[in-house]
Amino acid sequence: MRRREALGLCATVAAAFGCGGAAPGAGVPRRLSIATGGTGGVYYVLGGAWARAIERRLPGIEATAEVTAASIENLERVARGEADVGFTLADAAADAVAGRGRFDAPLPIRALAVLYPNFTHLVALETGPVKAIADLRGRRVSLGAPNSGTEQIAERTLAAVGLDPARDVTRERLSVAESADALRDGRIDAFFWSGGAGTAAIRELASAPGARLLLVETASAVPALRTAHGAFYTEAVLPAAAYGLAADIRCSSVPNLLVVAEGLDEALAHDLTRVLFEAAAELQAAHPEARGIELARAAAGEAVPYHPGAVRLYRERGAWPR
Repeated sequence: MRRREALGLCATVAAAFGCGGAAPGAGVPRRLSIATGGTGGVYYVLGGAWARAIERRLPGIEATAEVTAASIENLERVARGEADVGFTLADAAADAVAGRGRFDAPLPIRALAVLYPNFTHLVALETGPVKAIADLRGRRVSLGAPNSGTEQIAERTLAAVGLDPARDVTRERLSVAESADALRDGRIDAFFWSGGAGTAAIRELASAPGARLLLVETASAVPALRTAHGAFYTEAVLPAAAYGLAADIRCSSVPNLLVVAEGLDEALAHDLTRVLFEAAAELQAAHPEARGIELARAAAGEAVPYHPGAVRLYRERGAWPR
C-alpha cells in the first residue's frame, strides 16, 4: 500500500474508533490524544490545560497531552491516526496538505483553529560569540528536535541569510529544554526555538545564576523567507518582559494551528473547538500566550482547510469570515 493511501486509511480508522484503539460503547471512554511538543515549550503546557478542560466539559472523553517533537511529527501522527489533535506551525501544516518539503505526499488533515503566533528565538549568551545570525557560521548550534517545526524554520532562516545548515554550522538536534542546558553548559554557542513568548525552558535559562541571556534578532530574515516560502512569515516584536531582558527583540513569526484528521467526527470537532474558547480563562491561567486565542483570529487561517465541525462552531458564533 502506498504511503498516501495508508495515511488516509489510518485517519479514517482513527476517526471511527479513536487513537486509543477501543471502539466507543457504553461505559467505554473515548481516549483522545493531543500531540503537543517538548515539556519545556508552550504547546505542552496549553495542551495539558486544554485536555483537562475537555475532560471536564465533554463526558465520556479521556484526553491526554502527549510529549512529541512538535509540528512535523504531530502532523504525521494525526495523519496516521496515532493522535487525534496536533499543535503545529502554519508553514509546516501548509507543506503537509500540499505534500511538499518534508512530506512526500499530501496529508489528510484539517484545521480547528489558528492560535497565538510563534516567535523565532535565536538564543545565545552575552558572554558568547554570537551577536547576529551571521555569527553562527562555524559555531555549534542546535536547530531544534528532529521532525520539529523549529528545525524546519531554523534551516530556512540560515538559508535566508546565506548559510548552509549542513556545512556552515556544527549542527545539534536538541529539544528546547536540552538546548537550554547545552547552552548553559557551554556545549553549544546558540540555539533556535520557535515558540510562544515566555517559553519555560528559556525563562529558566534567563534566571540561572550568571547566564546573561541574549536573544538575537531574526526579523532580518523575513523578506527572504517570504519570497522562498510564503506569507506565513511575518515580523513581530518579542517583548522584553517575557524573559526579563532590557529591550524588545525583533523576530520572525509564524502562526500556530490546531489540526485534526479530515475524517474526524464532525460533532467531536465542533465540541473540541467550542471547549477551546469556553476554557479561555483556564488556558490563560496555564500560560499567558493563550490570550492570543481569539475567535476572529482562529477562523481566519489559510494554511489548511477547516474541518466542517469547526466551521459550524465559527458560524454559530458569527465569526466565520467566508
